[in-house]
Amino acid sequence: MNMTEKFLIMILLIISAGSFAASCFYFKEKGFLLNNAYLFASKKERREIDKKLHYRQSAVIFLLIEIIFLLNTLQMIYEIGWLFYAALAVTIAAVIYALVSTIKIEKKKK
Repeated sequence: MNMTEKFLIMILLIISAGSFAASCFYFKEKGFLLNNAYLFASKKERREIDKKLHYRQSAVIFLLIEIIFLLNTLQMIYEIGWLFYAALAVTIAAVIYALVSTIKIEKKKK
């Protein structure tokens, strides 16, 4: 393993750890909410929005992002080819979850 690979592994681990930390905060409903519905809402809408649903959605997405980066790190360390497909499957699951949960949140608003 050369220095470039070691550097990339460290970057992937840092991103994975950061995503895990964000996920933990969001499950506890603490911290700045990184969610499109919240970020693009007006100040009035932000006061009226149900943050609990958006915190949960963000927490799950950040947890899935953490898993993706962790799988990519393990793939680089152990050179196991099928881990790429596992990370791809988790990525697809994250996109599907984000879409479905956004639709459910919008339906609850109405």
